Amino acid sequence: MEKGQVLDKRITLFALLWPILIETFLRMLFGTVDTFMLSGYNDNAVAGVGAANQYVSILILLFQMVSGGSSIIISQYLGARNNKKASDVAMVSIMFNLVFGLFISVILLVFSGKILGLMNFQRDVYQYSKEFLSILGSFSFIQAVSITISAILRSHGHVKYPMYVNMGANALNILGNFMFIYGMFGMPVLGVKGVAISTVSSQLIGLIVIFIILKNKVGLRFSVVEVLKMPKNAIAQILKSIFKIGGPSAGESISYNISQVVITGLIATYMGEYALQTRFYVFNLMFYIMLFGLATGQATQIMIGHLIGAGRTDDAYKTCLRSLKIAVTVSFIVAVMFFIFGKVFLGFFTDNENIITIGGMLFAITVILEPGRSFNLVVGFSLKGAGDARFILYLGLVSMWSVAVFMSYFLGVVLHLGLIGVWTAFAMDEWIRGIVMLKRWRSRAWEKMSVVSKEDKVGIETKDEELLQSVN
Repeated sequence: MEKGQVLDKRITLFALLWPILIETFLRMLFGTVDTFMLSGYNDNAVAGVGAANQYVSILILLFQMVSGGSSIIISQYLGARNNKKASDVAMVSIMFNLVFGLFISVILLVFSGKILGLMNFQRDVYQYSKEFLSILGSFSFIQAVSITISAILRSHGHVKYPMYVNMGANALNILGNFMFIYGMFGMPVLGVKGVAISTVSSQLIGLIVIFIILKNKVGLRFSVVEVLKMPKNAIAQILKSIFKIGGPSAGESISYNISQVVITGLIATYMGEYALQTRFYVFNLMFYIMLFGLATGQATQIMIGHLIGAGRTDDAYKTCLRSLKIAVTVSFIVAVMFFIFGKVFLGFFTDNENIITIGGMLFAITVILEPGRSFNLVVGFSLKGAGDARFILYLGLVSMWSVAVFMSYFLGVVLHLGLIGVWTAFAMDEWIRGIVMLKRWRSRAWEKMSVVSKEDKVGIETKDEELLQSVN
C-alpha cells in the first residue's frame, strides 16, 4: 500500500482544511439546493423533506460509527508508519458498512412510513416526508460506502478528491432537480419524488468515481473475497478497535440527532406550522455558520491522529488549542454576518413575513451559540482523534437531554417563548459541553488512549521532522 504513504508530506492545517471545508460545504449544499428549489414548489414540501433529512442524518451517523472509527485508527497507524494494518482496517470498514448499509436500505424501504408516523406531522408534511425518505432511504448503502471511502482518503491526506467528487455530484443533483421539479427536457414533474431520485442518482455516480480514486491514489483494491480470506480473529480485533472509538463517537452524534427529532416534535406539536417551517429554514442556513468549525475539527482530528500515532503528544496538545482559536474567531465573524443579513437570506427561500421575522431573531441568538459550538467541534474532534471518545458520549448524553431537550420544552413551551426559548436552550447546551471538553483536553487524560501499541510503531525515526511540520 505504498501509494497510501503520506507521512513524508508536509501536512499543514490549511492544506487539510480548505478541501474539507469545500467538501463539507458541498455536502450541505445538497440539502440547501433541495430546500431552495422546493421552496418555490411548496412550503410543506420543504418541511417534509427537512423532517426526512433528520432521519437521513441519523443514518449517516450510524455509518460514520465505522468510517469515523476507522479514520482515526488508520491515521494513528499511518503516524506509526504501519501501512499494512492501516490497509486491513480500511478493507474491513468498507465491507462492514456495505453490509450494514444494505440492511438499513431494506428496513427503510419497508418501514419508512411507520417511522415517520412517530412524529406528529400534519397530513401534507407527512406525505412529502414519506415520499422522500422511502426513496432516499432505500439506497442508504450508497452513502454508507461513499462515506467510508471518503474517510479513508482523508486519513491518507487525500482530502481534495472527496471534494472534487462532491462538486460533481452536486452539479448532477442540481441538474436532476431542474429536470424533475420543472419538467425540463420533457421529464415529468415529480416534485419531492424527483428530488429524491436526483439525489440518489448523483450519489451513485459519485460512489463509482470515488471507488476508482481509492484504487488509484491509495492502492487499495477492495474485494469481498479478500476480506473473507482474512483471519476471523484479525477481523474481530479490527472491528473491536473501530467500535471502541467509532461506537461512542457515533453514539454521541446519534444522541444529538435524536434529541433534535424530539425537539422538532415539540415544535410541531406546540408551536404550529410556521414555527416548524422557520426551524428548517434557519437550520439550513445555520449549517453554513458552523461549516468552518466543523471542517477545522475534522482537519485537526487527522493531524492529531497522526501525531498520537507518532508519539508526539505535546504537539498534538498545542495543535488542538491553535485550531480552536482560529475556529472560534471565524465562527463568530460569520455568525455576525448572518445576524446582519439573515432576513435577506431567508427572503431567498420564502416571502412569509412571520418566518422571516422570527428567523431574524434566531440569528441574533446564533451569534452567542456558534462560538460555543466551535469549542464543541474542534475539541470534540481532537479528543476523538486521540481515542477519548467515551468521554464525549457520556457528556453528550447528559447535556443534550437535560439541557437542550428539557430546556427547549421549559423555555419554549412552559414559558411560551417559542423558538426563541428553543434556540436559547441550544446555546446553553453548546457552551456547557464546549467548556467541559476544553477542561478535559487540558487535563491530558487522553494521552493514554491511543489504539496503537509500541509493537505497531514500525520505522518511526526519533528525529522525524517531516510529519506535520505546521505544529512546530
